[in-house]
Amino acid sequence: MDDLSKIRNIGITAHIDAGKTTTTERVLFYSGTTHRMGEVDDGTTITDFDTEEQERGITIYSAAVSLNWRDCRINLIDTPGHVDFTAEVERSLRVLDGAVVVFDVKEGVEAQSETVWRQADKYDVPRICFMNKMDKTGADFFHAVESIRKRLAGNPIAVQIPMGQEDSFTGYIDLVTMKACDFSGSSNGTKFVEGEIPPKWQEEAREYRHLLEEKVAEFDDGLMHKYVESEPLTEAEIRAALRQGTLARQCQPVLCGSALRYVGVQAVLDAVCDYLPSPLDMPPVEAHDPDKPEKVVTRKCDPGQPLSALVFKIVAEAHCDLHFIRVYSGVLKAGTRVLNVGRKKKENLPQIFRIFAKRRERVDKVHCGDIAAAVGLKSVQTGDTLCENRQPVLLERIEFPETVISMAIEPQSTADRDKLVSALKMLSRSDPTFEFRYNDETGQMLIAGMGELHLEVMCHRLERDLRIPVRVGTPRVAYREAITHADEGEGRLIRQTGGRGQYAVVKLRVEPFEPQPGEEHFKFVNQIRGGAINADYIPAIERGARDASRNGNLGGYPLINVMATLLDGREHSVDSSDIAFETAAAIAFQRAIKQAGPVLLEPIMKVEVVTPEDYFGPINSDLMTRRAMITGTAMRGNNHVITAEVPLSTMFGYATQVRSLSQGRASYSMEPCRYIRMPDHLAKAVLGVL
Repeated sequence: MDDLSKIRNIGITAHIDAGKTTTTERVLFYSGTTHRMGEVDDGTTITDFDTEEQERGITIYSAAVSLNWRDCRINLIDTPGHVDFTAEVERSLRVLDGAVVVFDVKEGVEAQSETVWRQADKYDVPRICFMNKMDKTGADFFHAVESIRKRLAGNPIAVQIPMGQEDSFTGYIDLVTMKACDFSGSSNGTKFVEGEIPPKWQEEAREYRHLLEEKVAEFDDGLMHKYVESEPLTEAEIRAALRQGTLARQCQPVLCGSALRYVGVQAVLDAVCDYLPSPLDMPPVEAHDPDKPEKVVTRKCDPGQPLSALVFKIVAEAHCDLHFIRVYSGVLKAGTRVLNVGRKKKENLPQIFRIFAKRRERVDKVHCGDIAAAVGLKSVQTGDTLCENRQPVLLERIEFPETVISMAIEPQSTADRDKLVSALKMLSRSDPTFEFRYNDETGQMLIAGMGELHLEVMCHRLERDLRIPVRVGTPRVAYREAITHADEGEGRLIRQTGGRGQYAVVKLRVEPFEPQPGEEHFKFVNQIRGGAINADYIPAIERGARDASRNGNLGGYPLINVMATLLDGREHSVDSSDIAFETAAAIAFQRAIKQAGPVLLEPIMKVEVVTPEDYFGPINSDLMTRRAMITGTAMRGNNHVITAEVPLSTMFGYATQVRSLSQGRASYSMEPCRYIRMPDHLAKAVLGVL
């Protein structure tokens, strides 16, 4: 599609079980992209095509599809709702222009709703809201809308109101056209009656239409004048003002329906075309000059500009990885050579595909503003920038959360050890929140991720897809280390016994530092003046310090939030080498860390428990025994909602406990919050186990 104003790059995000995938299935059917609607419960959905997703009935991997609606082409990504797979949401929102946030209208804003909203705020993503499950017992449209205002600090503007709710829900009233859409006579939502508003809804419709006009008038001085003069606003004026407010992230249009019962999905597609941005509506993307990182360079969404594209997802496959790419400027052409700026490597780009879930359609080129996938790239990783060699720029990388849980893993057969290492490398390429490392002290291979479900899914992939039977240990907390003050250390490697020797002296200072959003947890600064060390050895020194930080000082846990500054050093004209300086830097770093007050950090989880009132006391008391800090309690319908921050180490087995305390009637969700210093007596107990 050459007209960039007709492209919409959107994601569907929500708390788990709010109905994202069901909504996506209906969208694909009504747009004519598919000819039958899949169901999550049957494992027949288009976007949840992985065996693991079908068996569990949840979305694990973000899936991309393209479809046409009206005169627009919509590139849509269905994202997971479970917090263990939040990286999929993070990298999707990084490259998307707009989002549809789906809410369970009975629950309103839930824990993961807050997370995806915060992620959308971080990347300045305009969004619309779909209040789903209007037919569900306990549905309350107006309460759910108000929860967006209170808990998310949003500005939701209802462009529809429901006709009835729960069993009596039959459709909605469009406040822009002031027409009623009745779906009660349709079996699959393809036909509905649009007509006059029934008398019993007219007064409520007029009230909310007046509120709609009042809200949109705030975005346009001309409309404000008409509103003050009590002149009616036209449909076109309201839509234009809503679009203006949405693009400026000053409001979120709210729609309602029931995806499962086929109600209201077409209106969501209309709202995507009417209110969410095209690539041309987005500001020029900001990048950095690779030679002068402090210099900001902008790239407009213009095919005539030099190429700049971001690799935001990798699907690792045995024969060839599939790289998902968002093109921000210029044109990406198959059969050309591109530059991977961050790694300073040139890459051949043999084939480009348009992706439809697991189906691929080969194309010759992709214009700016579009999303596609490529195969044949060799050394590209998630977050890398692809561009032309003559005008390189470096786009902002994607920030991923720290892993919080780990476990030991080993192959059932020693003959499979090399295969296991290769498979773990492949999985870590696909998922930046999945890590593995070898523990020198225990001789174990450790895998780390975002939660128990995350690691369980990875182990299933090893056994089912890659056919490597494994044994795993019990989950363990992924602790981190930090330092409390600055200190210095010197590392020497001097071995001169005749012939070619090894000579390197490195002096480093380490100090705590607080990384900015998107910045690494390790920072290296070169302060050498006067050429005490050849500049060619500086990368080796950084590599040695960085590698040493991965093993910490107290218990072998990775060190975070540390800055290493190279102060001085000495070299030998014959015996110095990269290896010598790398080793000396690691020694200097470890000595400095040992003197800089190392402490153990533990992951803190944000926990939300929803429980009937009868069980509020026992659940609250149980949380307190887990070193929880209760941050809030509220009512959601007839249920109490407890929010707390709890150390992960105390939350293993909590699912069983919360079911036991509430006779199976309470539910909870948990997501990583931050790392904090562990109390000294508990840290000693943890380190004493090692």
